[in-house]
Amino acid sequence: MNGWDGERIAPDLVRVNGGDDTFSYKKNSYYQRLAADAVKEKIVDAITRNLNVCELSSASNIIRLADLGCAVGSNTINAMQDVLEVIKNKCHSQCPSSKLPEFQVFFNDKTSNDFNTLFTSLPQQREYYSAGVPGSFHHRLFPQSSIHFAHCSYALHWLSKVPEELLDENSLAWNKGRIHYTNAAEEVVNAYASQFAKDMENFLNARAEEIVSGGMMVIIMPGIPYGMPYSHLTNGVMYDLMATIFMELANEQLITEAELDSFNLPIYSTSSEEMVKLVDKNGHFSIKTVELTNPTSWLKGPIDIKAWTMHVRAAMEAMFTKHFRIEIIDEMFNRLIIRLFEFSDKVESSYKEKTQLFVVLMRK
Repeated sequence: MNGWDGERIAPDLVRVNGGDDTFSYKKNSYYQRLAADAVKEKIVDAITRNLNVCELSSASNIIRLADLGCAVGSNTINAMQDVLEVIKNKCHSQCPSSKLPEFQVFFNDKTSNDFNTLFTSLPQQREYYSAGVPGSFHHRLFPQSSIHFAHCSYALHWLSKVPEELLDENSLAWNKGRIHYTNAAEEVVNAYASQFAKDMENFLNARAEEIVSGGMMVIIMPGIPYGMPYSHLTNGVMYDLMATIFMELANEQLITEAELDSFNLPIYSTSSEEMVKLVDKNGHFSIKTVELTNPTSWLKGPIDIKAWTMHVRAAMEAMFTKHFRIEIIDEMFNRLIIRLFEFSDKVESSYKEKTQLFVVLMRK
């Protein structure tokens, strides 16, 4: 299936805030960068141990990298530059007598992503050729066997669509009064898990077509220990508070209950065990690493609630805007900050340590 077909099937459900204003992702995404930096040395080790750069570059003397779900700002640029430096070092050590390959970096995200802001952030002096690739990564984006290294950081937890059962009043998975599977019925949790499994199968099948044999894919995404309820996580506390606030707004007749009942966050956190099963079932990749890591190892002291909320708004606001009026979104986030301070003890005591999934796969 080609990228254009994929766009028709998977509507542009999610995008981060573009531009560089107060609520932009460009200015409010350093938490994601700090979390990803927690596994930076693991990426270096994975490339050093497993990527045969001499063999990969032997055909054309070009190595192509892709960042899937790149968003905007410096995170994607820094991540790709870090990977490029490691691959260059591997080239020098593994094949010192060979000419250093040329590099091409593809930045991919949905068609509504602010690629203009992304491109203006690219350094003028860079060691690679760059291109933007609009389209859903749940479908094909690149020619067959054209990518040597794929990177996907804090993007794959977004589902391609909200599970349909959540909106069906006659379904056991109807998620009335909630906006997520946090503290929801088992049928709701299962609907989310089923949609994630379908998305992962599509994602892995597409990458299997595009990544060369011996190529590598690194995935960094929110994770959760197997069997742990999502309500134990910090984000679970936030999503429950969001739902409570929307219910208050409905009771105040600022929104309707129907508006609330028809809105669900398309976000899913998977466990290591679940990811292993999905990759094994797909069969196109061998697993080098699947582990839960600590994304908050950099955090010293309590969470900065205002900064955290700003980061969440920068990542999610566009999705809320498609469903609620802007004044409702402003009110919800204003109340959310107050509630998070009121429930700060619960926020601080929530589970944070093993909540980032780090995955390294090799194309068979």
